[in-house]
Amino acid sequence: MDRQKRIVLIHGLCHGAWSWYKVKPQLEAAGHCVTAVDLASSGINMTRLEEIQTLEDYCKPLLEFLSSLCSDDEKVILVAHSMGGICAALAADIFPCKIAAIVFLTGFMPDTRNPPAYVYEKFLKSIPREEWLDTVLGKYGKPDCPLDFALLGPKFLAKKVYQLSPRKDLELAKTLVRANPFVTNNLAGTRSFSEEGYGSITRIYIISGESNIVLEDYQRWMIRNFQPKEVMEIKDADHMAMFSKPQELCARLLEIACKYA
Repeated sequence: MDRQKRIVLIHGLCHGAWSWYKVKPQLEAAGHCVTAVDLASSGINMTRLEEIQTLEDYCKPLLEFLSSLCSDDEKVILVAHSMGGICAALAADIFPCKIAAIVFLTGFMPDTRNPPAYVYEKFLKSIPREEWLDTVLGKYGKPDCPLDFALLGPKFLAKKVYQLSPRKDLELAKTLVRANPFVTNNLAGTRSFSEEGYGSITRIYIISGESNIVLEDYQRWMIRNFQPKEVMEIKDADHMAMFSKPQELCARLLEIACKYA
């Protein structure tokens, strides 16, 4: 067996560490040390939405975990789903010496030329309000710097996010999703990630071919915008590849762990 690797799983908008329940044990069964984190106000993290005023606030549990690793620990592979990609980029910018690679799974992959939220802001502007269906969209924070949040609705989850996933996983998501901030410029600021930090880290992108929300064309645009080291694809995966194609996703993650750690 290959030497054990340390893998950190980062969830997407409104989700939590629970969204990795099919993937985590498979990676562990292959001999790897796997941590799935709850970002602030996600999963069982008790932070209130109103306490999240910056991207660092939202990513605090991830940053604290990486900070706790000793300098002689093996570098980690970050696997970031959807909006979690921006959190992974921030972590890499702060702790580049602790990260071997970032895997963007249908993830928002920032560049080092534009503000951290650039790829997400561009995406949000392309989605008409009616496309969000029954998702609750709102604002919080200070009047002079309002922050946006979302709570993904059951119809939206069924039609746009989990359309190819098992029904039981959709039902799980309906009970566990929580309101999360959108990573906009107001939350993340306008200072771009650095070339010597995030820009120095090996990046791999995994395309989910049947994502109904972050469409394949947009995923490929992000790849052209900031070319990663390698691009993989799971053709029949919806936005939640960890539910719709867990075996295929694990196979790719094990390949990445072997190649890049």
